Amino acid sequence: MTVFEEYLLAIAICSPLFFFIIAVAFRLLDNSASIFLKHDILVDTSYVSGEIIREHINNSKDTKLKKTLSRALLIRRLHNLFMILMVVSIPPVIIACFFVF
Repeated sequence: MTVFEEYLLAIAICSPLFFFIIAVAFRLLDNSASIFLKHDILVDTSYVSGEIIREHINNSKDTKLKKTLSRALLIRRLHNLFMILMVVSIPPVIIACFFVF
């Protein structure tokens, strides 16, 4: 096995973990429930659905609230994207490990 293949294997093994760490960071940045509570809007859970966020973006007249909710929605989408990337990157890593070893 060449040095390049060894580096490639190390990167491949670490990529799902890397995607998961980034997804967790975006989940920690998602403070949509806090935004609602600061504006005296009661929510049932700490994980507010995307539909409710979009509904309040469309119905709100407060531009600052719209901006913060749009940011929270973007962070939520990035969290979902990196979770999908993590799940999708696991099977190629398993296959690569079987073929390399």
